[in-house]
Amino acid sequence: MNAVVIAIAVMFILSLARVSVVLTLVISAVVGGLVAGLSLSDTVQAFNAGLGDGAEVALAYAVLGAFALALSKSGLPDLLAHKLIGLLGMEASKKREKKVKYLLLSILLIAAIFSQNLIPVHIAFIPVLVPPLLQVMNHLKLDRRAAACVLTLGLVGTYIFLPVGFGAIFLEQILMGNINKIGAQYGLHVERWMMPMGMAIPVMGMVLGTLVAVFISYRKPRHYQDRAVARVTTIDLDKPLRAEAHVTHSLAEDAEELKQEAQHVPYISKKTLFMAILAIALTLVAQLYSGSMILGGLVGFAVLSTAGIFKWQDADDVFVQGMRMMALVGFIMISAAGFASVMTHTGDINQLVNGVVHLIGDNHALAAFLMLFIGLFVTIGIGSSFSSVPVLAVIYVPLCVQFGFSPLATIALIGTAAALGDAGSPASDSTLGPTAGLGVDGQHDHIWDTVIPTFIHFNIPLLIFGWIAAMVL
Repeated sequence: MNAVVIAIAVMFILSLARVSVVLTLVISAVVGGLVAGLSLSDTVQAFNAGLGDGAEVALAYAVLGAFALALSKSGLPDLLAHKLIGLLGMEASKKREKKVKYLLLSILLIAAIFSQNLIPVHIAFIPVLVPPLLQVMNHLKLDRRAAACVLTLGLVGTYIFLPVGFGAIFLEQILMGNINKIGAQYGLHVERWMMPMGMAIPVMGMVLGTLVAVFISYRKPRHYQDRAVARVTTIDLDKPLRAEAHVTHSLAEDAEELKQEAQHVPYISKKTLFMAILAIALTLVAQLYSGSMILGGLVGFAVLSTAGIFKWQDADDVFVQGMRMMALVGFIMISAAGFASVMTHTGDINQLVNGVVHLIGDNHALAAFLMLFIGLFVTIGIGSSFSSVPVLAVIYVPLCVQFGFSPLATIALIGTAAALGDAGSPASDSTLGPTAGLGVDGQHDHIWDTVIPTFIHFNIPLLIFGWIAAMVL
């Protein structure tokens, strides 16, 4: 039996059993190495040799987590949330609810898009921005499943298409880096300009899925109760999110408290506001100029720290807490790189590739579909498209070369296969993030209201449009 197939099967089974993703990758790598005939010492050595490939990405995530937490200390997210509540509340009083509903969803989409590049805080903005807007959503009878789909489109669709911010990490450092690293053995090389072009058609599928969710699947009113909520400040990606409502008064009293909270204007001095905006601008400039998300995040954190946004003696605590918020994602990426290294050292990849080519023959359409379909299960198991690329590229690059897929088609296949399942995995930050904001009052279930809706409305279109991209590019 092929060691790579067994390793992926073990990884999938352990993931379904809700074993920690990091532990799953380590166990799967060890099993794969031993099945291939490697000694335990050689397997561990191969695993350790690959860890460095994921270190840069993991550090970038950690630094951006620190920057996100530091930015929240400025009060800028609270002020933005207050302004949005005021704007939406004013519009709703004029009985223009449908317009306000789509305006609110547009705001969530824009915020999610900007969280990947302009203000690179990833999912850290959701627990800050969304809870204050829940009262407006309740008044509009907005189905929060539609909001979850919109947020996930902004998170995933942005970084798999725009090579800025987290998109630069995914498209250039991870996707392009792994394709060129493995493709060097097979004469395959891709350029930076190819990355957005290769992913454009799959992203169109995600946009279509979101439109179906908003205008068809979840267009009908859904009733929610006004409840007092407690904001989520940290997100544990290794445990199922269970939001709880904190209701200690009658609904009428809770509604009055929320109304008073909405009327309270968060105070931010002009200096603090200016420095927060400056930190965001310099973070973007540093990232674009140097091509390093790590440097960008450090520059932003340094500006906020020297500006006195928080006490100097608290800087270390803020930095550590912010890094902890994104730590698990980083460890998953590092572990995935180690897993890919072991799979390469087994020598069974060529055997698997030759076996698949012999089984499928010259059927490009079937080969593309199977690669995408397998990628769906791998990514659901790992829970991160970032971490899935090293696992998939080590197998898919030689397969794409064998079947004669173009460089653009190879990008589309591997990138889409990695994105598949990210918006539909219970352990994915792209689903945990929306639930962290939408579920703080106990009226939005992680599985039924975020995972399943995003799985249906994104994975099916991604399968179809990713297959089309592989066929036409």
